[in-house]
Amino acid sequence: MDSKNKETSSPVIVHNPYLCGLKDDILYHFSLGTGTHNLPALFGDVRFVCVGGSAWRMKEFIEYIAAELGMQDPKSDYPNICAGTDRYAMYKVGPVLSVSHGIGIPSISIMLHELIKLLHHARCTNVTIIRIGTSGGIGLEPGTVVITKQSVDATFVPKFEQLILGELVVRDTDLDCSLAQELLQCSKELGQFNTVMGNTMCTLDFYEVGQGRLDGAFCLYTEKDRHKYLTKAKEAGVCNIEMESTVFAAMCKLSGLRAAVVCTTLLDRLKGDQLSSSHDVLHSYQQRPQILVGHYIKKQLKALQG
Repeated sequence: MDSKNKETSSPVIVHNPYLCGLKDDILYHFSLGTGTHNLPALFGDVRFVCVGGSAWRMKEFIEYIAAELGMQDPKSDYPNICAGTDRYAMYKVGPVLSVSHGIGIPSISIMLHELIKLLHHARCTNVTIIRIGTSGGIGLEPGTVVITKQSVDATFVPKFEQLILGELVVRDTDLDCSLAQELLQCSKELGQFNTVMGNTMCTLDFYEVGQGRLDGAFCLYTEKDRHKYLTKAKEAGVCNIEMESTVFAAMCKLSGLRAAVVCTTLLDRLKGDQLSSSHDVLHSYQQRPQILVGHYIKKQLKALQG
């Protein structure tokens, strides 16, 4: 590493003075810890972290990126680093870490707390983190990939609210604009599928809360109400709906992590709620964020090596 890179080195930040007093910081949901594992040796070279809801999908991603980077091992099954727990799954190849986060804000929040601490304890620097996943589009053809410009809540405001010790705390949801532009450029270079940049609405539920579905166990609003709300969301610049991006953006910003959200759309929510496409078609849609982010990582590593 030359002196210029040393000057621009960006560590992963934790805002907790009590961590220094811990003899052993146990990352319970990862089945890892500072007293049981040499985290710098295991993870110190990590430069790119990709997170997604499904454990299966994140294993598929690590297999894909290993092949793209020429690091695949025919004899390796890419073991789950978090095999001691069934909460999350984690895979690693070279400088790329792939981690599942489950569904919704509570699940990804727990994972991010431990992931951020892991990266901090491992003394990682200049880390880029990207959430790859699926979403419901608004006014977009199924299969369109959305790179998030701003993550907004169900009132279309770019903020994340949570209660801490009974008090309402509001954090902004800024993502890295330059990273989003770089990803958009990568999509243009690939030329394989339609990609747009727009706002992503993060909701608290898959059915009623924020998403206005008509196919849940409960629905106390009309189809007209639903259409009015989704149309209003589209007019506010919302391109897709998912359930993790606000807390992801807020926590990554606090930690000094360069972050982006890249999701494929599985359907147009203005036209319906249920997924009618075949398994093969849906799987091909789910692979698109992997292809895009894989191209980005490969391009960045080539630049670093050059």
